Amino acid sequence: MAIWDSFGGSKQTQGGEVFDPSTAQDATSFLSEVAMADPTQLHPLAGLNQDTLDYITLEDSSLDQLPGSRSVLPSRGWSDDLCYGVGTTYLAALTLGGAWGFTEGLRKTPVTAPPKIRLNGVLNSVTRRGPFLGNSAAVVAMVYNGFNSGLGYARGKHDATNSIVAGALSGMVFKSTRGLRPMMISGGIVAGIAGGWAVVRKTFL
Repeated sequence: MAIWDSFGGSKQTQGGEVFDPSTAQDATSFLSEVAMADPTQLHPLAGLNQDTLDYITLEDSSLDQLPGSRSVLPSRGWSDDLCYGVGTTYLAALTLGGAWGFTEGLRKTPVTAPPKIRLNGVLNSVTRRGPFLGNSAAVVAMVYNGFNSGLGYARGKHDATNSIVAGALSGMVFKSTRGLRPMMISGGIVAGIAGGWAVVRKTFL
């Protein structure tokens, strides 16, 4: 190799100088000199102040100020109560009606029937009972919210009395076309449910 280097020149020479590999630049040496973007600034919500966002913080002045209206869920009045009450009531009744239809479908379909026939019977019962019970409960919840809010503003407070009276009135209105006896039964049932909810809300919420 010494003879070949004497004729062709050393491979480690550049411009007459000996090349030292330790002085060569790696990738980090020139990437660090370039202005790289901060990854945290690429997030869509980067730089936003959460204290100034209206949908994250709810001003106390906009909440319902009537005594007894505060609970674990912040409420700005009857519109918020309507959304919370009707939505949760519909979902709960829809689930309960679906379970009712499921058991009814299994009970009415013969055990010896093919699996597809049994499945069809169960689905028919679920889709018949679930929406029926959910829609009925949602209508009662809408009427209840109207009576409860009206009684609260008229009396100047929200308490268990408002809930029970509103439940009785909404139950009677729901069955008002069926006669006096169904009206009383429906009013008593809804009043009992409203009273139970008032006790739970006062105790735990």
